[in-house]
Amino acid sequence: MKEANRILGLLAEPSRLRILLLLGHRELCVCQIMGVLGMSQPLVSRNLALLSRAGLLSARRDGKMMYYRLSETLADPAASLVRVLRSALAGDATHRQDLESLGDCTEFQKKTGKCGMETFLKYMEQKKRSRGK
Repeated sequence: MKEANRILGLLAEPSRLRILLLLGHRELCVCQIMGVLGMSQPLVSRNLALLSRAGLLSARRDGKMMYYRLSETLADPAASLVRVLRSALAGDATHRQDLESLGDCTEFQKKTGKCGMETFLKYMEQKKRSRGK
């Protein structure tokens, strides 16, 4: 029960839960997570570190970029909790919006051929302008 309480406490913070759900779909770099959640790099990195230390994520480095994904070797109770949360929140409005934003951010990165803080800022600027219309 102690392990379940620890994981549930960690995922009680909405940003970490949103990150976990996104990474359940595919591997993402820090700037993509920043773009979707509208959070600063230090805050995203801190949340990723907490999730990684709990064994929920795995990471790989490609040059200067760090990519994260849901760990493929989750043991119970973590595996069961993640499965239940993903199933229960699959239709959640915030999660659907996050996936839509991820698609927009990914398309923007493909068009510019860049991934990083500069691309993130341009994406956020473009997103803000499209909301203002």
